[in-house]
Amino acid sequence: MQWILQEFEDTAKLADALERLEIPFTLHKVVPFVGDLLPAPHIENPNSVVMFGAYTLWRYAAKKKLHPGVFKITPFINEEPWHPYLLNGPGALIILLRDIPEKLETNEREWFLRPVDDSKEEPGNVKSASDIVRMAERVLALKEDDIPRGSLRHDTMLMLTEPVSILKEWRVWIVNQTIVTYSLYKEGSRVVYRSEIDDDALEFARQMVQLNPDYSPAYVMDICRTADGLRLLETNCINAAGFYAADTTELVKAIEKLETN
Repeated sequence: MQWILQEFEDTAKLADALERLEIPFTLHKVVPFVGDLLPAPHIENPNSVVMFGAYTLWRYAAKKKLHPGVFKITPFINEEPWHPYLLNGPGALIILLRDIPEKLETNEREWFLRPVDDSKEEPGNVKSASDIVRMAERVLALKEDDIPRGSLRHDTMLMLTEPVSILKEWRVWIVNQTIVTYSLYKEGSRVVYRSEIDDDALEFARQMVQLNPDYSPAYVMDICRTADGLRLLETNCINAAGFYAADTTELVKAIEKLETN
């Protein structure tokens, strides 16, 4: 497998793992708004290339017809097998950004907000309804042609749900329907990166994978513990998700095996 990495701090962890395993890789900068790579990589076999870095690398992978390239995923909110287990799914308000000023009442009610698509246009966070309306109005004041890629747009689909108190949050990395590594990344309000997961949380994550085996050859899943039990927070593109305290060596080994499956 040919590994192409965007050059920044988090992918350095992956580069270290590739060096330990003696697997060649190249580092590149991404030209803003254009998406080309510097230096331009020499593609040896377009059917055996994987890319890690910003989510927007999927455009380069698609343009060059690289496989597997970037493992794009569908919005987790659309996956019916997971609906009973979602933290922010039941009762969610799904709304286009352009419709927010008209349809969302302006008050101080708090909402958990995130894009439906795994696009990184806006990180998941809690905002008041008034702040969400102001955010939408700022975007709508811009001409769509003037909005850079990767930013909120007039037609961005957003999900708004009731905020929930979370006790612990974990990320698990799934390759070929198997959890290959995991990391705690939040404990209460504290950001904590440790390569650990509670036994029941790991079993819960395995159950979620089994419930939806055809979701993607590789992805990450965030799960959490609340006062009401374990819940599925979201899924993310494995090529653009932060590594936290994951075992990147095991991740590389698993993705390398995908080539022969």
